[in-house]
Parts: sequence; C-alpha cells; structure tokens
Amino acid sequence: MLVHSKRKARYSVQMPMTSLIDIVFMLLIYFLLTTNFMVDEGIKIKLPQAKAAAPQTEEVITVFVDAQGRAYINEEEVSMARLFDRLKEKIGAREDELVVVRADRSVMLNKAVKVMDIAKAAGAGRLCLATEKEL
Repeated sequence: MLVHSKRKARYSVQMPMTSLIDIVFMLLIYFLLTTNFMVDEGIKIKLPQAKAAAPQTEEVITVFVDAQGRAYINEEEVSMARLFDRLKEKIGAREDELVVVRADRSVMLNKAVKVMDIAKAAGAGRLCLATEKEL
C-alpha cells in the first residue's frame, strides 16, 4: 500500500505594508509642516494683505520700509537722501530691473510712495509693492 503524505498548503510570504505606509505618512506630514516654517529674511515688517497676492520668483532689488519710515537695502539702513544713489548703483544699465518695495502695513502711504518715486527716478523699469496673501 502506498501512503501519500498530504501536501501542506504553501504560505506566501508577504512584506508588512502597514509600517511602511506609516513611515510614508509621517514623512509627508513632516515635509508639509516644515515648508510652512520657511521665513523670508530681511527687516522685520508686517506686510499689507491682499487676496490676489502672487509669489515673486525672479531676482529683484528689494527695498524695505519699516514702521518708522526708514528705508533698508539688504538689511542696511539707507537715508532717503542716499537711497537714489544706492539704487542707481544696484540697477546699473539694466532698463527692465524690478524693484520691490516691502513697506510695513502701518507706515504712512506717503513714505512708501516716496520710496517708489525715488526707485523710478533711479532707473527702475518696473516697481512692485509687496503684500502677503490674505488667509
């Protein structure tokens, strides 16, 4: 009499996906949270808010105007009398140079307009008043 042993059902080996999915979600949450904490360096000002604000991507000359009306270029305070000369140096011969004015929301409109007027007189081809997106 022939005795055949019963064949055991083969179990397939599966990789545990639960822990991998957990790790992927943790990485996703980490990157989402850290991208919100990237800060724009410069003078501490509170920008005015606008609904149609768009991010600026090209290299520009940025003039900061703080709450007291003082002007800064690259974190260096510049008097209104010297602002024209400093902007003229930075703009050079480029006719289509963009100058962004980042004025504090509490500054008098007259100061921000005066800085924009000086930038235009120094040869800026385009002017932009920076805002932050309203949430």
